[in-house]
Amino acid sequence: MQLNVSGHHVEVTDSLRQYVGTKVEKIARHFDLVSDVQCILTVEKLRHKAEATAKVNGGTIHCEHTEEDMYAAIDGLVDKLERRVRKYKEKLVDHHKRDNQKSRYA
Repeated sequence: MQLNVSGHHVEVTDSLRQYVGTKVEKIARHFDLVSDVQCILTVEKLRHKAEATAKVNGGTIHCEHTEEDMYAAIDGLVDKLERRVRKYKEKLVDHHKRDNQKSRYA
């Protein structure tokens, strides 16, 4: 998985880049087919916004989260992204297919 962290009106330090990297690694544990994650950190007055676009097998997932602290915004962003990746993975697995085949042969 390739991670690209950039900043808009904020300097992305090594500690921020490392923090985002460790948090985004949780997503790779849930779904192996995440190939690329683009993360943009933005500061507008008192609002710290983190947004991410993850390229997965067959589509893209976009999330954003706004907080008063950048680390809290990153935490919220990763939580949202993790939920959406899990939901996307569930959509790929058709759970009703097995039930349909059983009813045909019964």
